[in-house]
Order: sequence, then C-alpha cells, then structure tokens
Amino acid sequence: MNLLLKSFRVVSYLEGISFLLLLGIAMPLKYMFDLPMYVTVTGMAHGVLFVLYIIAVIVMMIAFRWSWSKGLLAMVASVIPFGPFIFDAKLLKSDETSAKTI
Repeated sequence: MNLLLKSFRVVSYLEGISFLLLLGIAMPLKYMFDLPMYVTVTGMAHGVLFVLYIIAVIVMMIAFRWSWSKGLLAMVASVIPFGPFIFDAKLLKSDETSAKTI
C-alpha cells in the first residue's frame, strides 16, 4: 500500500507542476509573445497527467477506502492552482500514517 501512496503522490505532484507551467509560463508566452507552441506541448502533457491523476484518485478511493467527499475534494484540488500540493499536505498525512501500520 505504501508504494500505491507514493505513486499517487508522484502523479499528483507532476499534475500540479504541469498545471502551474501551463498557467504561469505557457499561457503568457502564447498571449503576450504569440508563441502558441508552448501551450500545445504543455497542454498535452497536462492533459495526460490530469487523466492519470483522476484514475489515481479512483484507485486510491478503492484501495484506501476514501469517502466520496475526500475523492471529490481530490478531484477539485486538481483544477485549482497549487491544489494537489495543498491536498497532499493537509489530507494525505492520515493515509500515510495508516499505510505505515499496514
């Protein structure tokens, strides 16, 4: 189970970083300097990571028996800048301690 939690964290962090890169670097380059290529590349990477994140949330809901509200909160966190990092810091601590006891 600990490997599952670590894998979820990796996907979560990558998804969060790709979202921040898309919003903070690629979008300004597109609209300020007319460079849409960066949005195309970053957007595709973020899209793939977003789908992986949603699948990972569903797996975590099953494996760790997350409530529907916790799963929904994880999904909402993925569309808020810095959301996956906050979700990890605030709500995954209890899962980490329960994974160590298993």
